[in-house]
Amino acid sequence: MRKAEVQTTQKRGAADEAGPRSGGVDPPVPPKRSNTTQSAPQPRQPSPTPPAFLRKMRNAAVGTGCDIRLKVSVGGDPQPSLYWYHNDDLLNMDNQEYGGLWIRDCKPSDAGLYTCIASNHLGDARSSAVLAVLDLGEVDC
Repeated sequence: MRKAEVQTTQKRGAADEAGPRSGGVDPPVPPKRSNTTQSAPQPRQPSPTPPAFLRKMRNAAVGTGCDIRLKVSVGGDPQPSLYWYHNDDLLNMDNQEYGGLWIRDCKPSDAGLYTCIASNHLGDARSSAVLAVLDLGEVDC
């Protein structure tokens, strides 16, 4: 490493002895580019969109006493509100997560048509599926 330092020093010294380049004037150094002339691209603001189902509900079958979750995936801006119906009756959605409907300890009365309606101020979209509840005897869920 020491040898390299010595060689570098010698090269610098040799250039200094030769004198300035170009007849005594060093070439001009170009100015640095200014960042103020180029503006950063502005993030695109999402435009409002009506609800649309990215994943629709699917028909399903479940054994008596078992749990099932009906799921949907919805897009839209602003985020749509979801309303769930069983055979045209509005369901209470307390303790349910967005995009899913849990049906616990299924009974034959839980069978029927389930509909999810997604709604925002730009419109509505709906997805429906049939749930069958089968009596399979003693089944572990």
